[in-house]
Amino acid sequence: MSVTSERIKSSRQQKKLTQQGLADIINSSRGSVAKIETDVFTPSYAMLTLIADALDTTVDYLQGKTDNALKTSHNGSDDGDDKKHVDLADDELIMSFEGKELSEDYKNSILAFVKMLREERK
Repeated sequence: MSVTSERIKSSRQQKKLTQQGLADIINSSRGSVAKIETDVFTPSYAMLTLIADALDTTVDYLQGKTDNALKTSHNGSDDGDDKKHVDLADDELIMSFEGKELSEDYKNSILAFVKMLREERK
């Protein structure tokens, strides 16, 4: 089996998804997922992107180009640090929890809480 098929199957199982469950998320069939996982069919890049998103990982990980399964955003720094700086005061910031966007009230409550914590530490 290829690295891609092994990683798709392993990631799917870690997410406790059945082949049908993954197929439903990516709008495909269970048979197609089975063929991908057994190396009968090689998915297109577009399909790999859908699978990676469904499994909360990256195409590079699924293809074996990296061993880091976590999605990371690069901030353009060359210091080898894959962390992304997020300014909580950014009006364009969309906060979500468990895949669901938080309301403005929740966002404002979180910001107030963070400000309170910061003030306590001074």
